[in-house]
Amino acid sequence: MKIRRILATAVAVAVTTPAVMLSVTPAFADTKPDTRPAAQTPAKPTVKELEKAAAEAEKAYDAAVAAEKTAYEAVEAAMSDTAPLTVAAKAARKAADDAAAAKTTADKAVTVAQAALDALAEDEDATAGDKAVAEKAVADAKTAAATAATTAATAEAEAEVARTLATDAKVAAFTALSKAQDATKEALAASTAADAALERAKQEELENPGGGDGCVDEPGLTTVVKGLPSKVTAGTATTFSVRVTNGTDKHLDQVITYAGVHATDKSGAKDIAKYLKLTWSTASSPKWQNVDGDHYIDDAIGALEPGEKADVRLRLDVDAKTPAGQGLTFVAGDYLNEDGTCGLTPEAAVNNFDIEAAPGKPAPKPTPKPSTSATAPAAGNGVTPQGSGTSVPATTSNSTLAATGSSDATTQLALTSGAAVALGAGAMFLARRRKSGADA
Repeated sequence: MKIRRILATAVAVAVTTPAVMLSVTPAFADTKPDTRPAAQTPAKPTVKELEKAAAEAEKAYDAAVAAEKTAYEAVEAAMSDTAPLTVAAKAARKAADDAAAAKTTADKAVTVAQAALDALAEDEDATAGDKAVAEKAVADAKTAAATAATTAATAEAEAEVARTLATDAKVAAFTALSKAQDATKEALAASTAADAALERAKQEELENPGGGDGCVDEPGLTTVVKGLPSKVTAGTATTFSVRVTNGTDKHLDQVITYAGVHATDKSGAKDIAKYLKLTWSTASSPKWQNVDGDHYIDDAIGALEPGEKADVRLRLDVDAKTPAGQGLTFVAGDYLNEDGTCGLTPEAAVNNFDIEAAPGKPAPKPTPKPSTSATAPAAGNGVTPQGSGTSVPATTSNSTLAATGSSDATTQLALTSGAAVALGAGAMFLARRRKSGADA
């Protein structure tokens, strides 16, 4: 039976900090074995401890979802036409506009009064009294215009302050929502990792009730992904490679590669992995072959001597119908020896990439809904070749607001969780890395 795998960091995250984000780093070729004394190595958590961690992680996720909903409602309230600061800003704007109009009227009055005074200067029949009255009218008009100018300037300044306050309140609401979304994704990833760790522990307890060492982590066995680009397009195929290195001091009878792919749409709520397919080939077996149903590549490598390396080519086919989204590949290595010993790379090489819809096909708009977990991937087809680039490690990135809305309409916001869903699904894929029917 093949080795059952889980992300190496899942147990630690689940037990120590169940509400933090699950981070995954690739296994590099120069990975060095853990040289700490055995006494400093953390003890393997029990099923009871993992059950407690999973329950706490689930509570943290539920709380994060509730907080995200509250933050979403706060944004809707801040963007509403009836928001107090918005109402105050509109009133201040109207007062400023009215004051500006009054200033314009006062300025015109000055012009009219001055014209009347100028006309008297040319009128031979005008008396001194007439001129005195006209001069006073000009003076009064100028005083009124000055007062109107001051009032207009003050009103405009007050309107700007009110507008700034209303805008700042909206920005603060959006910022709080973004942080709440991040917290939800972190909590989801941690909860998924905790569940995966618990599932593994329970299964191992059933399969090995008497205890024992079983298969061990082998830091000397490493996998490195090369040439996977950071962006792929629907309707294309991308070729990249995996280098597996036996950095141990022992002969490994059979080395097996594990490779899986997962993807979600831009909302993070919909699994689109059915549109993606992985195939493999090597120099000795150049024909492209399917990765088996358990994500294993059995016959690509075979035995490896100490220090020996082997390369496996992988091709990622992206169906032309694939919507825009995000994807992750998971690659790791296992070994099985004839004497019954076995081991696995402590960490999977995890690489993420963006998926672009086929040209001329607009990306679907995400819908506002709380973050949800994703399901296992399937295969896809319908592609043409595409060049490869440089691979990058997987990260859980901050989400962005899909729409900012306006004060004239109710805001529709997309509460996404794609990166966390993908990582969580990856943890579950790796947790299920077991294939029965093969000899150890």
